[in-house]
Amino acid sequence: MQLKRLLAILVAGLAAMTAALGWALVAIAGYGWVFISVATALGAASVALGLLVAARRPDNVVGALLCGVGLMPVFMAAGDLYGPAWQARPDLLPLWPWLVSLYEGSWMFLYVPAALLALVFPDGRLPVGRRWRWVTGGLIVLPVAFTVTVGFDPAPFTDPYAAVPHVLDAGAATPVVVVLGYAMLPVLLGLLAATAAAVVVRHRQAGDPVRRAQVRWFALGGLFVPATLLLCWFSYLVLDVPDLALVGLGATYVAIPVATAIAVLRHDLYDVDRAFSAAVTYGIVTAALLGFYTLATFLAGVTLGRESVAAAAAATAVCAVALAPLRVRLQRRVDRRLYPRRQAALAAIEDLRARTHAGTARPEQLEEALRTALRDPGLRVGYRLPGTNALVDGSGGARDLPQATPVRLGGTEIGALAAVGSRELLREVAAAAALLVEVVRLRLELAAALHDVENSRARLLTVSYAERHRLERDLHDGAQQRLVALGMRLRLGQRHLDDGTTDVSGLLDEAVAELGTAVAELRQIAHGLRPSSLDDGLVHALTMLAGRLPVPITLDVPASLRADGLPDVVATTAYYVASEAVVNAVRHAGEASIGLRLARDEQTLTVRVHDDGPGGAVLRPGAGLAGLADRVAAAGGGLRLVSERGLGTVVEARLPCAS
Repeated sequence: MQLKRLLAILVAGLAAMTAALGWALVAIAGYGWVFISVATALGAASVALGLLVAARRPDNVVGALLCGVGLMPVFMAAGDLYGPAWQARPDLLPLWPWLVSLYEGSWMFLYVPAALLALVFPDGRLPVGRRWRWVTGGLIVLPVAFTVTVGFDPAPFTDPYAAVPHVLDAGAATPVVVVLGYAMLPVLLGLLAATAAAVVVRHRQAGDPVRRAQVRWFALGGLFVPATLLLCWFSYLVLDVPDLALVGLGATYVAIPVATAIAVLRHDLYDVDRAFSAAVTYGIVTAALLGFYTLATFLAGVTLGRESVAAAAAATAVCAVALAPLRVRLQRRVDRRLYPRRQAALAAIEDLRARTHAGTARPEQLEEALRTALRDPGLRVGYRLPGTNALVDGSGGARDLPQATPVRLGGTEIGALAAVGSRELLREVAAAAALLVEVVRLRLELAAALHDVENSRARLLTVSYAERHRLERDLHDGAQQRLVALGMRLRLGQRHLDDGTTDVSGLLDEAVAELGTAVAELRQIAHGLRPSSLDDGLVHALTMLAGRLPVPITLDVPASLRADGLPDVVATTAYYVASEAVVNAVRHAGEASIGLRLARDEQTLTVRVHDDGPGGAVLRPGAGLAGLADRVAAAGGGLRLVSERGLGTVVEARLPCAS
């Protein structure tokens, strides 16, 4: 077993025995249950945390010192209860005069465990420098010397030890001993100030962010000491007694062990910089209000008399209202010193927002600004385009951020932020940057839409040229050639009308046949531009389409749609969507069932073709579905394709059809 872990167990055992002694003394004295209960609770919390730290960090003396901090309240309670118990049962409890003499100055030992803890936190070693060894030695030697020195004080002991004789006598040197005892008090204050300075030095020398966060946690617990002084000040102002300071001392006995244990075991539990900065800010504001209340009470007492508490309270309330807007400025100043990353990040976001509004910057510079402010070159910002689950960067490229902080606006996730830092800081930065992220993603969506429009326009132009070329070829190779040949034959027959060699009746019959063939070819070409079956309505055209296919098609058309007319552009577009989608389903889905459904509301006509085939269809440039998407987009609608492998395919077009 590690020596330091064994030391923690021994101190914890000593604390348990001292607490047991205190409870026994309460049983003998017959009172003091609340006192020993509070002391035991405070001591048990610190001892339990000390044992936990010693178990997790057996090579660190911090666990043993935490157990020592827990020993102090039960030691103080047992010492104070011994006198009443002895007074109640002098026949049961012994009393040694020399122990009574030494107990009078033993209160100084109460500061030793916490002070040593501040010196060696968080790694269990003293800061670099010989002076810290002198401070450590002073914290051990001074309480011993003070306890012995106070024992030579000839003043009577306090009740119930007033009749106990002094066994330590300095004789003629008694005045010197008394002065020496008083002189040790400022030395103790100096040593305690040195331990506080050690925490500051440790924080400045900490190059590791983990070590810096641990020191901040410990300092956050230590802030309960000045908070206790403020509470004592308030108690004197309101109650004329310092009793409320006991509440602050109890909170300090809990806060320091809890903060120490969190710092050693879970330094990333919460954003300690934020908590520390907020605590300092509210501490300054509270001190200012107490100072103003003290001054107001004094001035009101001088001018209005003793009974002027209401006037002082009213003046303080006015002061609190006046300080409310100043608290924000104070928080910024404190953040600049104690929470620089938060202040820098929020300032960078606000600056970028202002420059974007002025037109001197672009919101896409958010990632660069946050990298500089947070000093994190690996920081990345992702933008979630509307209607998608994928993240993209500022240029629209795909971006994968698996463990990122979401950026939300109005309850909708619009992006993500991946950086090194506490969760609370990243959440606050994400909330502050939400408007810029929204602007960027809307700009990306607009750019993508414009890009799609340009591509769609180019594809439509290409398709129109190809279609025109096909029509020219079909006309040239078909009806045009027939009509030219017919014209030549008629001209030749005209030349031979006079010599009787031309069969005019047969020539006219052939001409009529050729004209009929040409008309049929022209009708077929015209049907490719707009199916003639649409003359009787979209439903009739789709019914004829379904009847010509080699597989059965389930046609679902509401009765209302059969009766209502549609704009010709909408009906033509819907027919081509259904035709292309159904033909693709027949070609690729095999024996799968195919369904065609039409639906219409006041604003939109929906054409939906679905099959339960193998799926896996995609919108490829130049393919039939891509052409359909362009045709639907040109009509002001949208095309949706859902085709997961093994789950079939759904092609759905939504076309505006409002009159």
